[in-house]
Order: sequence, then C-alpha cells, then structure tokens
Amino acid sequence: MDTVGHVTDASAQPGPIRVAIVDDDPLVRSALGLMLGGQPDLEVVGEATDGADAVPLTRSTDPDVVLMDIRMPRLNGLEATRQLHSRPDPPHIIVLTTFDADEHIVGALAAGADGFLLKDTPPAEIVAAIRKVADGEPMLSPSVTRTLIDRIRADRPDDREAEAKKRLSSLTEREMDVALAVGRGLSNAEIAGELYLSVPTVKAHVSRLFDKLGVTNRVQIAICVHDAGLV
Repeated sequence: MDTVGHVTDASAQPGPIRVAIVDDDPLVRSALGLMLGGQPDLEVVGEATDGADAVPLTRSTDPDVVLMDIRMPRLNGLEATRQLHSRPDPPHIIVLTTFDADEHIVGALAAGADGFLLKDTPPAEIVAAIRKVADGEPMLSPSVTRTLIDRIRADRPDDREAEAKKRLSSLTEREMDVALAVGRGLSNAEIAGELYLSVPTVKAHVSRLFDKLGVTNRVQIAICVHDAGLV
C-alpha cells in the first residue's frame, strides 16, 4: 500500500479533525496512522481491527471521519457503515479499499458512506478527502465516479435522458448552475468561486438539489446531469 508520506497544506479547520481507522491489516493501520499523524489539522483518535469493533470505537472516541475497510473477518465494512449511519449523529465515513468492484461502490453509497477511495490513492488526495468529507462534502475517486456512472447508466432504460431532463426541469436557473457544476466534479469552494456565491449559499443550493431531485448524495446529482446529456 502506497499511503505513507508527509502531506502539507493543512486545512483551516477550527480544531483538529478526529479520525478513526478501521482495517484488519496492521500494516495498513500503521501506514495511515503515520500519514495522518503528520497533519496538524488531523488527529487519529482510535483504531479497530474489525467492523464489529467500529461501533463501540466510535461511541468511545467520537470521530468526525472514519476510514473504513470493506473486507474484514467478523463484520464487513459495508455492514459496519450501515450500522454507524443509522445512529442519530453518525460520523462521516470514507470507504478505503483495494477493491473497486461495482457492487462495492454501490453498496458503500447505499450504506451511507460519504466517500469511496482506493488504497493506492496518493496520500495528499486521501488527506484532502478527509478534510472535504469532514466539511460535509462527499468525495469519490474520479475512477470510482466514472465506474459508478457507467454502472447506473447501463441499468437505466433507453428513456433515461428524458427522465433526467424532466427531473431537472423543476430547478431554478441558479440551482441548475450549481447542478451542472456538481456534474463537472467541482467542490463547494470551486462552485462558489465560479458562480460568485458564498460557500454556505452553495451548500444551501446543494441541499435543495437533494430534495428536488430526490437524491442523497452529489454523485447522484452528477449522474442525473450526465443522463440529461448536459455535461
């Protein structure tokens, strides 16, 4: 696993982002711990070797973000994610795995994961993903997003373009601008800069997109925009 490294450019978080690591491989846990320990705005507050231990770990350490492996001996990461997501105030969860199979991606998002990254993702990108997810912004590797979009497109009927355009027709002009930007993979900060809006305003627009389009994450917004042929 190529994740050990010192990454700079700390985020301007008001306090350290509390991170828990759940992985049955001690080398992976050690590598992630070393990498994250070098970040002034991140704090590793606990580790678990199995999904079954993730629930009590998060209760005792109250992390902001959990890095969750998928394949573990007693309870896999997808079920552990589902259990954590059912809590009243769940932590943000990034599934970090060596497997990019379609069913894992779909399963992780369905379970409530906020991000899905491969373990060979460069250290700087893993750190950036933790910061974004802690700020309430879901994060997927570009290759994972492409795989997910291709998978869902393949499952859709031939009239998916008309269906997507119908859903998007309920948006205001500004909401459509934000939806198109999300479809291009821009972050909230990037959208704010491009559309001359504040980040809180962008977040409010994204929340309204969830409601109007009947989706639960940004990837589903991107899929709708792509299905409509607008990006």
